[in-house]
Amino acid sequence: MVEILTSIFFLIAVIDPIGSVPVYLEATKEFDAIYKRKIAIRAAGIAFLILLFFIIIGQLILEGMKVSLDAFQVSGGVILFLFALTMIFGDGKPEREKSQITDYKHVTIFPVAIPSIASPGAIMAVVLLTDNHIYTIEQQALTTLLVLIVIILTALVLLAASVVQEKIGSYGITVISKIMGLILAAYAVQSILSGISHFFNAA
Repeated sequence: MVEILTSIFFLIAVIDPIGSVPVYLEATKEFDAIYKRKIAIRAAGIAFLILLFFIIIGQLILEGMKVSLDAFQVSGGVILFLFALTMIFGDGKPEREKSQITDYKHVTIFPVAIPSIASPGAIMAVVLLTDNHIYTIEQQALTTLLVLIVIILTALVLLAASVVQEKIGSYGITVISKIMGLILAAYAVQSILSGISHFFNAA
């Protein structure tokens, strides 16, 4: 149970549903309420399919390239760490992704589904959490279910985006995003240390 809660909290940190609120509000500002709801649901669905694709295919790609588990843990940790640093020290996820919006007619996929929900950090995280060398099929299936739960939570947050923005405010959302970045950075460092430790013990 503790592992499940830990995984959920980690997925919430890396997907950052609250941080997607300003991006979603900016991307849908030209649409009516009904179409905004459609965008929220479609974007969440597309984001889940993207993450599911990497859960299934990501490991096969790595094995085809003959990338060792240790190398993947270290490289994945480094990428997650760099991603976390942009959340902590950068302009923040909301501001960075809001500035990328140029076409308001196709915002469902970009930037709401990707990179706001299915971010590079989220993609790397789900691949790490479903590694065939570490986790059984049952554990990977459970992780996939947890990803789905967090995506559904994200969709619900987006559907209530106006209320969330009003209650928390832009400053509060930025603070939460940076806290999520700090948690992600800690996980990334642990992944790097585990990969290095296992490599030298095996050697």
